[in-house]
Amino acid sequence: MDNNKKPLIIIISSPSGAGKTSVCKNLLKLDSNIKLSISVTTRPARDNEIDGKDYYFIDSNEFKRMLGNNELLEHAKVFNNYYGSPRSYINDYLSKGNDVLFDIDWQGAQQIINSTYERIITIFIMPPSKEIIKERLLTRQKESGDNTEILDRRMSEYETEVSHKNEYQYIVLNENLENCTNEIIKIIQNERN
Repeated sequence: MDNNKKPLIIIISSPSGAGKTSVCKNLLKLDSNIKLSISVTTRPARDNEIDGKDYYFIDSNEFKRMLGNNELLEHAKVFNNYYGSPRSYINDYLSKGNDVLFDIDWQGAQQIINSTYERIITIFIMPPSKEIIKERLLTRQKESGDNTEILDRRMSEYETEVSHKNEYQYIVLNENLENCTNEIIKIIQNERN
């Protein structure tokens, strides 16, 4: 890799349940130069989530303070909770030469694309079908204890999220997690050159 090239900002988005978080976890395992931008969120932690690893769980007053001080590169309200990416962590990783991975929705992606950062690549993960999304979300609902209302909201957002796929540079189908991850690794390697 050319030492003069700046690190990448890698944005991965998808409808809920399309495998975005699983793909991101695989990318982090396979490539030590990629660091995850851990978002702050006002939503409560799920049973399997760890503060500082999955998200930084904060209250709405702290979120508003960060937003007011321009500490967030991007932010969005999703399912009545706020999410945002702290600039300080991102800038720290980039200054060390790491690529920074964002597991965010289309709203956040648009804000980063319109930022002053360079070398941004955008990837949208498409599920094989809407029915598969519903199956995955039902499984997640059972595991996480989410209520039926959350499932219904995620399904109603599906069309909105998919309608933004053509705003991304790459669209990758996730029929098989390993193949999807490998395809995205190839995209990242090509973009680094």
